[in-house]
Amino acid sequence: MVLTSEYVSIAGTDLSEYARKAELTVEVEEKDVTTYASAGWKVLLGGLKSGELGCEFLQDFAATRIDSIMWPLLGTVVAFEVRPTNAVVGVSNPKYTGSILIKEWKPIEGSVGDEATSSASFPTSGPVLRATA
Repeated sequence: MVLTSEYVSIAGTDLSEYARKAELTVEVEEKDVTTYASAGWKVLLGGLKSGELGCEFLQDFAATRIDSIMWPLLGTVVAFEVRPTNAVVGVSNPKYTGSILIKEWKPIEGSVGDEATSSASFPTSGPVLRATA
């Protein structure tokens, strides 16, 4: 599969037209519960789960554009949704939803001659859900 039309929504706003990269990572802590009875083998259990939504956007400072959408969200917990394509949700196009903390926003990022971008990582707050309908 080649990602050509990924869907990215933050705080109920479709930001796909600005997004050039979106990565959702979900992980679980590993807890070592090894005892002498494990015969020298390490025994692990899953602990707390966490996630992060990393995005790179093409920046736009015009009224009602990406910077004016994201700036007021700084420091708040908002809903997100990502899916592989902007097509309807289904078994081959699952959606991942949850809440994220907008802990950072980089209004100005880039070097001389580069396109204006803004990349940020948003930690999840609460569960990340996967749905196919």
